Amino acid sequence: MASQQTRPARGMRDFLPEEVRRREYVIGVIAEVYRRYGFEPLETPALENIETLTGKYGEEGSKLIFKVLRRGEGESSGETDLALRYDLTVPLARVVAEHRGKLPALFKRYQIQPVWRADRPARGRFREFYQCDVDAIGSKSMVVEAELCAAVSDVLVALGFTDFVIKLNHRRVLTGLLQAAGVAAALQGPALIAIDKLDKIGRDGVGRELAERGVAESAVTKLLEIFHSDLSIERARESVAGLPDVVGAIEDLTQVLALASETSAAPHLRFDPSLARGLSYYTGAIMEIAVTDLAGSLGGGGRYDGLIGMFLGEEVPACGFSLGLERILVVMGERDMFPASLRQTSADVLMTVFDAQTVPEAVKLAAELRRAGLRVELYPQPDKLGKQMKYAADKRIRFAAILGTDELARGEVMVKNLANGTQRSVPRELVGAELKHAD
Repeated sequence: MASQQTRPARGMRDFLPEEVRRREYVIGVIAEVYRRYGFEPLETPALENIETLTGKYGEEGSKLIFKVLRRGEGESSGETDLALRYDLTVPLARVVAEHRGKLPALFKRYQIQPVWRADRPARGRFREFYQCDVDAIGSKSMVVEAELCAAVSDVLVALGFTDFVIKLNHRRVLTGLLQAAGVAAALQGPALIAIDKLDKIGRDGVGRELAERGVAESAVTKLLEIFHSDLSIERARESVAGLPDVVGAIEDLTQVLALASETSAAPHLRFDPSLARGLSYYTGAIMEIAVTDLAGSLGGGGRYDGLIGMFLGEEVPACGFSLGLERILVVMGERDMFPASLRQTSADVLMTVFDAQTVPEAVKLAAELRRAGLRVELYPQPDKLGKQMKYAADKRIRFAAILGTDELARGEVMVKNLANGTQRSVPRELVGAELKHAD
């Protein structure tokens, strides 16, 4: 059993080579899809000024920010001036406000970096994890929401998912339904926090929490009826018919669904009146990905037209989507969705070392094979060939190149296929092409 000194901090992880290959594969698929939609890469610092993050994530989120003590003399005071970023959206808003003059009027970016939350670790939930964000800044058009849903659908389909649903709702629709149910305006924010937990604590748990937060019993009953039923977008429109602002939000959602009907998102996009993402900065459409048999989501997002204005002093339209890399990796691992090639090692060929006299030629041949486009691991010192073969087999290296004194004299290389045990001599000038085209 590992000692406390060798374990990573709770909620943090070490990643061994095969795990890193899986992560790089998924990140590569995500980035490639986002680039197809015209999004550009962005990176921001791990640490932000504490005032940048506080007040942006609502009551629940603010409790989960990892704060950093002041350095030097200030450390003993317990004061903080920095914090680890909680997400990638608030840093994006800061970047847009800081560099607005350098950015295009419509700024489309993707960002794949770690974030930190002082959360309770659980299956698929960690204190340090990657987010894969895609955002469009500068447009109020519902084309943005439709395109984001299509891009996210393309990512999940490319990774092999088929059973996902992108839930769609709108913060004004939620507010309208709360109002229609008789929830007092002052209690609508707390009520949304409770409704956001439907998939975690169930209908009865939400009912109890709503009552604890002061929502009247009659309103609780109406709310649970609304959010427990299969409320269509047409029925939602009827429920809020007397609220013009909310009807406008329904029309926005109808437009998103219509625009997305010609994209890869069409089979997966659903209106869900119970979706109530808790982050306080969402102002319009909200989205979340649900997958069969997974508690929680694979990601979500929405429109946050007011957030950048908190830094800039004027409203800037913005909408984004964030995929949870860690949960995607967990589900793909459990379902055996990764390509078999990721289980192979990082080398195609082990360049063996026969004896001290052949070391210079082994180094030279390894360089020649790399120039031919092969991934080559050079065994570092002379050793028994059987031991070198076992090393290659344990690392799932497909081929071994053997360059002994006899092979050197003949101008040949012995190539061994470690999958089936066959071997044959190949002229040295042809060995690179032979290995590149080997089955």
